[in-house]
Amino acid sequence: MSEPDRQRADSGRGAAAAARDELLRAHYDEFRKVAGRVLNGDAAALQIQPTDLAHEAVIRLSGLNRLDFKGRTHFLSLSARVMRQILIDEIRRMRAAKRQAPPVSTQLPPELGAQSIDLEDLDRALSKLEAVAPDHARLVEQRYFAGLTLEEIAEIDGVSVRTVKRQWRAARAWLVSELGQR
Repeated sequence: MSEPDRQRADSGRGAAAAARDELLRAHYDEFRKVAGRVLNGDAAALQIQPTDLAHEAVIRLSGLNRLDFKGRTHFLSLSARVMRQILIDEIRRMRAAKRQAPPVSTQLPPELGAQSIDLEDLDRALSKLEAVAPDHARLVEQRYFAGLTLEEIAEIDGVSVRTVKRQWRAARAWLVSELGQR
């Protein structure tokens, strides 16, 4: 690669990093709101506060240099995946440190049954759904962990809102059935 090409590539990476950092700054408060909603159950058991979850998500997202965010909704969608992984990592860390660690639950929103559910059970159910219908699992992540609307998800995926609503109904029904078996 010639020197001018290398400089253009570095300049492009710098612009992408600047755009990512701007998205992080602009949506930090949203991160905290989503983190508070997700941690509404047994957050004290995890010893993690919404601010801590938001900070960890920002740190992990800051380390993603090779991603090209396609705007706010794409960025928040990726943030949902990061927050989910942080929570599961924290639960596993806590359970590894304590033999009889209590379950860590969260309150599902009304559209998912409004029940209290163990976060690891939710993660397992989402992983199973991902194996069968990856789009549906991503949709649940985007709705629950990022708080995106169906319209925003349709925009990200480049499909109609009707399609997303249909997928949402199917994903909800599958999850309610799967989680109800516990």
